[in-house]
This record gives sequence, structure tokens and C-alpha cells, in this order.
Amino acid sequence: MDEQVRIDKWLWAVRLFKTRTLATEECKKGRVTIEGVSVKPSRIPKPGEIIKVRKTPITYSYKVLGLTGKRIGAKLVHEFVLDITPPEELQILEIRKQMGYFERDRGTGRPTKKDRRDLDRLQEWE
Repeated sequence: MDEQVRIDKWLWAVRLFKTRTLATEECKKGRVTIEGVSVKPSRIPKPGEIIKVRKTPITYSYKVLGLTGKRIGAKLVHEFVLDITPPEELQILEIRKQMGYFERDRGTGRPTKKDRRDLDRLQEWE
């Protein structure tokens, strides 16, 4: 394990972002926080810290278990990071998946009678 590694490199190495550039940009935009403070890409994380990553529509929480600067396989990720995202946040994703079908593109016109009934059934209004 490396002694010190930048947060953007660590986020990429544990597969939270597809590229290191994306991890750096998210840090610069303030979407990565440690203890409620947005961090710069050069910040050095420490084992035991809680890192929050805001990806629309939810905020993921991760606990740092170890440091690595090299991209690791998906099977080894659990040795370096622990996902502690609250279940309430994950439920938002499930709701979004179910509602995704009914989101209509702008300019497609009014929903048909069948679309409205399906939407009502999904939202348990009937």
C-alpha cells in the first residue's frame, strides 16, 4: 500500500470514477467532501475517513479502509473502501428506475389515456 496518494487518484483507483480526469473535475466542482468540507484533488485521504461523493440524484458515502495509487480489480475494491451509503439514499435510485419509463421528453405531446393510467397505477393513486 502507498503511504500517500491524492484523493483524485484514490477515487479512480477504487473504481468510483471511470477516469482520473473525471475524479479531478468532481473534486474541483465541490462534489467530493470529507467531514462536510469539499476537497481539492490534491488532498491526501487517511484510513478511517468518510468520503461523500455526490452523484445526482444521491450522495454516496464511503469509508477509507486502505490507500492505493494503482487501479485495482473490482474483486479487490472491498479491501480499500467500504460503501456505507444509507438505505434511504439507495431507495431514491430504485424509485428513479421505476419512474424512468414515465419521464417524457419535452415536446413529445400530451400523455395518452393509457400512459396516464399506467402512471396512476405506478403511483398507487387508483
